[in-house]
Amino acid sequence: MMPTIPAFLNVERSVCGRRWLDRLDPAAARMAGAISQQTGLSEILARIVAGRGVAVEAAEDFITPTIRALMPDPSTLADMDALAARLADAIERRETVGLFGDYDVDGACSVALMVRYLRHFGLNPPTHIPDRIFEGYGPNNAAIDGLIEQGATLVMTLDCGTASHGPIAHARGRGVDVLIVDHHLAPDELPNANALVNPNRRDDISGLGYLCATGVAFMVLVATSRILRERGQGGLPDLMKWLDLVALATVCDVVPLKGLNRAFVVRGIEVMRAGGNVGLSSLAIAARVSGPVNAYHLGFLLGPRINAGGRIGDAGLGARLLAGDDEYEALAIAQRLDELNAERQRIEVAAVEQAVAAAELEIGEGPGPSVLVTASSEWHQGIVGLVAARLKERFDRPAFAIALGPDGGGTGSGRSVPRVDLGAAVVDAVRGGIITKGGGHAMAAGVTLGPGQLGPFRAYLNDTLADDVMAAKAGDGIKIDAALTARGAHPDFVHEFERAGPFGAGNPTPVFAFPAHQIRFADVVGAGGHVRCTVSSGDGANLKAIAFRAAGSPLGDALLKARDGQRLHVAGTLNIDHWQGRETVQLRIIDAAVPG
Repeated sequence: MMPTIPAFLNVERSVCGRRWLDRLDPAAARMAGAISQQTGLSEILARIVAGRGVAVEAAEDFITPTIRALMPDPSTLADMDALAARLADAIERRETVGLFGDYDVDGACSVALMVRYLRHFGLNPPTHIPDRIFEGYGPNNAAIDGLIEQGATLVMTLDCGTASHGPIAHARGRGVDVLIVDHHLAPDELPNANALVNPNRRDDISGLGYLCATGVAFMVLVATSRILRERGQGGLPDLMKWLDLVALATVCDVVPLKGLNRAFVVRGIEVMRAGGNVGLSSLAIAARVSGPVNAYHLGFLLGPRINAGGRIGDAGLGARLLAGDDEYEALAIAQRLDELNAERQRIEVAAVEQAVAAAELEIGEGPGPSVLVTASSEWHQGIVGLVAARLKERFDRPAFAIALGPDGGGTGSGRSVPRVDLGAAVVDAVRGGIITKGGGHAMAAGVTLGPGQLGPFRAYLNDTLADDVMAAKAGDGIKIDAALTARGAHPDFVHEFERAGPFGAGNPTPVFAFPAHQIRFADVVGAGGHVRCTVSSGDGANLKAIAFRAAGSPLGDALLKARDGQRLHVAGTLNIDHWQGRETVQLRIIDAAVPG
């Protein structure tokens, strides 16, 4: 029998009910030592790299990922050559290309990327982003007709279309060609498009299923430019100048930050900092971004504002902002998106309170269901994904939030935990006739339910995913990258480990433990119920800290109880706050434990 690995700082059960674990097992610790010796990387950076499964020979490429080294031949994607050839034909013939995108950040970025590419050749593509409430996800006949009426002889769907058999058939029946660029899980039978590029279609062997739709669209443009170059076309655009759009979509769609995605984000952030896209620059101003733009800003400040248009406002605002070059219009759109985001936050807070109360009632005193499925006729369809995310965070299990209609049916969204494939479960539910419509990824899914389907769907999820959730919980724990003191958490230290970024899905932000630090001045701030405090080490060094949305949770209660100087082990992530030209480090607390 294998010996049990000791808990980090001997924390067997934190205030959040988790065991603390050293991210590096003995083999990874030895790998960290080898990485440091052979590459010259600092000990802490080598630990972080090794903790993400990177071998010695790959360490330097991990720290400095390049698109040249990591991008494969686009032709490895199924149907790519046919799709790129048809798009090149449209450019040469000066056809009107109608673009249909999704209403989230990935859809907006995909459309903006394609608009900018076609405009370079003097084309002016009509675009359509569907209204989340009235049209729902994916292409529909009326929208297709609208694009055709604007002269489209070729329709391209971006970040959608893989399962849209009816609308694609409708478009083909009206005599227009259809190209699909997507990344969502594909059904067994594909729609009758002229070409469909999706690394997650069953016959694709490219290994690029981790790309978001904008990443796939970028590959399409690489292939299209190659064909145009071979045909003698000159004056091709520099695709690298649009990598800011790819980076934004990659971070916001929460796809794994590995391989080519890491290169996209690293290079894309460099492009974004140069300020070439006036829409992104205007949005950064509206979002009050301070300091150089980084992956955190993309995921938590810029992305939510673009999404706000699709959630509760004009779904086309994001694509229009990102594709435009008029600074005055960009500032106006960015301001409107900022206002919509504030309104979205107010709506979300009320819905989350209702959902948490319903979930607590369902869980009761026992372990409760493996998958939470909450529903209400009072919820706005545009915020159910956010509600599901909050439930998942609060109760550490997959969760769905569904906005019910008058007939008892509804539209909902789900968020999962690692090692539980929610998208596959939803696709199987559609195949089995349990729900009307649905799809998604391993970590997120969307559903449409008919009357009477809520109960069977809830039962199906708990029956189907119970073992997976149990297995995920068995391996659950807070993985700690290293122990640190408040004095050691200085800006140079943060800059050093950020070389292993960007951090996000597939490349988790390093988590540091602060042993037996004093908690001072804890209080609740903000509408979201954040707990703010100061974490102090024994040598008198202080570190500003915050636990987001922790009020009323075991973590928040523990911090508030200890606020007069009691000592806690605290675990969290570090970031740099830029204010008036100064850099200060802030700790985002994610867990705590009583010493001893």
